[in-house]
Amino acid sequence: MALIDTLTFDLDDTLWDNHPVMVRAEHEHHAWLDGALATWLDETVVDEALRRLGRYSEGYTLEHYLQRRLDVARRHPLRRGDFTWLRERALVELLEEYGLPRSAAHLWAAAAIERFLTLRHELTPYPEVVPMLDDLRSRYGLAAITNGNADLRRLELAHHFSVIIAAGEMLTPKPDARPFLAALARLGSTPSRALHVGDSWNEDVLPAWRLGMRVAWIDKRGERPATLPDGVYRLAHVRELPALLERLGR
Repeated sequence: MALIDTLTFDLDDTLWDNHPVMVRAEHEHHAWLDGALATWLDETVVDEALRRLGRYSEGYTLEHYLQRRLDVARRHPLRRGDFTWLRERALVELLEEYGLPRSAAHLWAAAAIERFLTLRHELTPYPEVVPMLDDLRSRYGLAAITNGNADLRRLELAHHFSVIIAAGEMLTPKPDARPFLAALARLGSTPSRALHVGDSWNEDVLPAWRLGMRVAWIDKRGERPATLPDGVYRLAHVRELPALLERLGR
């Protein structure tokens, strides 16, 4: 078996716990939009029809927002992995239905998305992550492959990775093989010399393994069979990765 010289990493729920981050960002950016819109309509707008619209959240809840994102994804399947675009498109549609002119709907949707992205990046990697990456990047080529909209530059983690693939924004989200192949090509590596680290069975483990990569599966829920395919290694936490690499002899 070839020695491993390349590591590719998923981000959300692999290098940090993403669920509480997203729950907070979801609720707080929706509340921000509701409050900011109410202030704007009350203090700035002179059009009486707009001033009589009422509170946005009374007619358009978070559940409406989620369902509209799913609907937009169904109507635009090529953009299904571009979560920022889906969010903004859904907001524009809802704000127009609420009663805003198209230009105002676009402006407020963009402002709400920027608020969401700010909140979405208020996260803390697991404490072991930064020292681990500092060590690994001296011995391996490192790439990040994510379907999400976390920007490593905003998290001050980008310098650890030679390659960063925002697969959703490239319109080829995992489990498509192309993000993995693109990362390996940019690092001058091959599947047999690479190990992918991720938490999703369907979006990380299966596509990487089918390419011939080895996989460190962060099994946080213990929900898959006890017997794993050859080349797939179950970890409870990313902190266990260095020990796995030691066992694999690089």
